Amino acid sequence: MRKRRKGIYILPNLFTLAALFGGFYAVVMAMNDRFDLAAVGVFCAMVLDSLDGRVARMTNTQSAFGEQMDSLSDMVSFGAAPALIAYEWALKGLGRWGWIAAFVYCACGALRLARFNVNTQVVDKRYFQGLPSPAAAALVAGFIWLMTEAGIAGADVRWVMFFVALYAGLTMVTNVPFYSFKDVQMKKSVPFVVIVLIALGIAVINIHPPVVLFALFVVYGLSGYVVYGWRKAKGQRASVISTSTDEPEESGLHK
Repeated sequence: MRKRRKGIYILPNLFTLAALFGGFYAVVMAMNDRFDLAAVGVFCAMVLDSLDGRVARMTNTQSAFGEQMDSLSDMVSFGAAPALIAYEWALKGLGRWGWIAAFVYCACGALRLARFNVNTQVVDKRYFQGLPSPAAAALVAGFIWLMTEAGIAGADVRWVMFFVALYAGLTMVTNVPFYSFKDVQMKKSVPFVVIVLIALGIAVINIHPPVVLFALFVVYGLSGYVVYGWRKAKGQRASVISTSTDEPEESGLHK
């Protein structure tokens, strides 16, 4: 019998490639001093990245190739791109401190993605272990977008950018739980009011996208610490690791 040739599923990988293009576009725009468009590129990549996995699950086209492609795309769009944009916009004015902050963010992005890949089977699906890289990228890019729209130069807020980059980067590699929204079922019917609320949300975002989007991700970027502190205060287990029998060195994460 003739052996069937192996291939890849085109639909989910098209979304992944489009997200990768968003990150690449953001870097190119930053090189041309169009930091507002660079930030928009990162946000577009974030939207497309949120769709590829859902499309794969809904069409039953998940694959190991798609998972690896998604991780590589995320590293470019949410790891390297925000670090380079932040450096070009403000951090290079700080000398060695600037590139150190940019590198810390980029390195933490890589570590976050690597840990996510190996901990997929042991983490509570309702939560992310640490700030997800798209949300971290949204904090960095959102701050740049907001300042650019306000006419504030990067040199004027370079130390603020320094701390934003460090906060976003280091929060990615913490054990703080951030709600993943993965238990939201797209196939199930919802009350009519939910659609009305979604429409209102879109309308609010369109009032002033830089302000609204940055505010939303600031709230999300702080929400994990609120959940962590609440669990600690209640004496509950704060880690999102559920079981870790194959990785004994991670036993301390259950505390």
